Amino acid sequence: MKFIYDLSGWEGSATDSRVLRDAVTRNNGLKVPMGNYYLADAGYVNANGFLVPYRGTRYHLRKCEHTGHTPTNKEEHFNMKHSQARNIIQRCFGILNKRWAILRTPSFYPIKLQGRMVIACALLHNFIRMNMVLDLEENTTLTLEDMPIGEEQVESIDVGESGNEWTQWRDDIAQEMFQSWMSSR
Repeated sequence: MKFIYDLSGWEGSATDSRVLRDAVTRNNGLKVPMGNYYLADAGYVNANGFLVPYRGTRYHLRKCEHTGHTPTNKEEHFNMKHSQARNIIQRCFGILNKRWAILRTPSFYPIKLQGRMVIACALLHNFIRMNMVLDLEENTTLTLEDMPIGEEQVESIDVGESGNEWTQWRDDIAQEMFQSWMSSR
């Protein structure tokens, strides 16, 4: 429930892949530690370091919950679990907006200052999450495990490039998750 990277200043009409390429190629840009990945939505490609849902397959939780539909294959099950995990990301943005109403209102400040305000609010959000045992905006208690003690330098992935190896890895994960789910029913 903390922000790890904030890239402000892009227009809303910029493509996701263009913004991501900018983020990962900057000198102090977004780094994906080896062996880890970030969840991304369908606007991105399934690439090293970025795990996306299957395209053309049922995705959103509401479509599954309200229709009584249960996943019938590994792709639907993977997309449902991906959606559940991404809901945490949406909650984080919701809390940020709740905490600072200024982010929701039209601004008369210059665009560069607006970008800095978003970054400052994200930093303050993280500070609150790391230093307050009780987050009043979320009304939940944080554990000591939620509070990082320090950051360590780790080897990272340079650029998220689409590839068969990463797609096969996603397929393997999806198959394992689906088999595990089917055997537990």
